[in-house]
Amino acid sequence: MNNNKIVTIYDLAKHLDLAPSTISRGLQNNPAVHPRTRKKIFAAAEEMGYRFNTFARNLRKQRTYTIGVIVPRLNSYFISGILAGIELELNASGYNMLISQSLELESNEAKYAQAMLNNRVDGLIVNLAANTSSLKHFEEYTRHHIPLVFVDRVFEDDDFNKVVINNKQAGYEITSHLIKQGCRRIVHLTGNLSRNVYQERKAGYLQALQDHDIRNNPELVLETDLTEEASIEAAAQILKMEPRPDALFVANDLSAVICMKAFKDAGLNIPGDIAIAGFNNEIVSRISDPMITTINYPGEEMGRTAARQLISLVEGKSPHELTNTIILKSKLIVRASTLKNKPKP
Repeated sequence: MNNNKIVTIYDLAKHLDLAPSTISRGLQNNPAVHPRTRKKIFAAAEEMGYRFNTFARNLRKQRTYTIGVIVPRLNSYFISGILAGIELELNASGYNMLISQSLELESNEAKYAQAMLNNRVDGLIVNLAANTSSLKHFEEYTRHHIPLVFVDRVFEDDDFNKVVINNKQAGYEITSHLIKQGCRRIVHLTGNLSRNVYQERKAGYLQALQDHDIRNNPELVLETDLTEEASIEAAAQILKMEPRPDALFVANDLSAVICMKAFKDAGLNIPGDIAIAGFNNEIVSRISDPMITTINYPGEEMGRTAARQLISLVEGKSPHELTNTIILKSKLIVRASTLKNKPKP
């Protein structure tokens, strides 16, 4: 047979002297076809180089078995964890994953949402860009009854399914820990405060200050994009503050480690001169010196949970008109970077 020719079920039918309908049912492991016949069909398919026409199968079922995923960026340990969790669940259920990164821009997010709609994804998982101000670019998904699940960064007052942690509680716990270590002048270095995760961590920080009778100083809240450059600039700004802060709570671990290096380069002792806490429990927080106190943020679990939720919606196991917010547990992990009051031996 010509090796360049695409082998069809009709070629198999002619080779085995069987009806094409029998070949089709056999390839689908239909019990109506005798096991011996099915075995012969699969053996011939392998021998002749038959390729299953997944596109045709999906067209018949009106499903592509592809799930779209839009994230702010790929060069993030936390995002990698989310994607790993999503992929594990999708693969186990026979779905593929199509990934795009918005690079923290709403315009890119809207463009990729439309592209994925045009590619007929069965559902979409989204971690919102930093400057996304509305969800209008997802309205067509709702109109076409294509399920959506938002993960981590969400709009609190919408009607979509969400998977999050209690960021306010986490921010409260980490700030309270710093206060219990004797810190009173605590800087909070945060990301874009239009996003729920940063709003809530700041709210927890402020609530902890209030509950411990510490006056809120707005000048101690620094809003940046948490890039390397912005973190270096923030550290320089903190070093110039009078009186100098005795603690820093950063909204992610990488920025916390960058600030710590800047402080150490300036001759400060960590945590003696300034305690530092991060967020996310990234690898960098465990290899820094000293290791960084942080919040364990279950990225992989978050991804797996979002994927399970979406598959349930796609396959009709959960009604589309019901929405659900799943709140996962986070945990404060205390390490040497904040232990001013070290326990006596």
